[in-house]
Amino acid sequence: MSFIFRRLFGTTPSIAMEAVQKKTQALIDENAVIVFSKSYCPYCNNSKRILDELNAKYTAVELNQVDDGDDIQSALLKITGQRTVPNIFIGQVHIGGNSDLEAVVKNGKDGKKIEQLLQEAGAL
Repeated sequence: MSFIFRRLFGTTPSIAMEAVQKKTQALIDENAVIVFSKSYCPYCNNSKRILDELNAKYTAVELNQVDDGDDIQSALLKITGQRTVPNIFIGQVHIGGNSDLEAVVKNGKDGKKIEQLLQEAGAL
């Protein structure tokens, strides 16, 4: 029933949304690298392939396969300003989406290569 309510009215009761936001932030805080993804998304799959090729340890949360995936996606919008997937964090720093990850692989971020960022995060 709450799924239908959220779909019709586009909101989650504030207490429940606050809990989801805390859960989402905890997932970010507790993982060296986390990819919020959807299993059918080609951009998400490309990001995970890039991380696999780098031998990075990461957690993927498939938002279309968890009960509160829509709520997590809404929480990510509040946290990052980005609702699209993939939504990637390395060392608790928001990287962005697939094209952002590709840019970090190509050009680095803040003067650091992707391998150094992954190493500092504890993902290599």
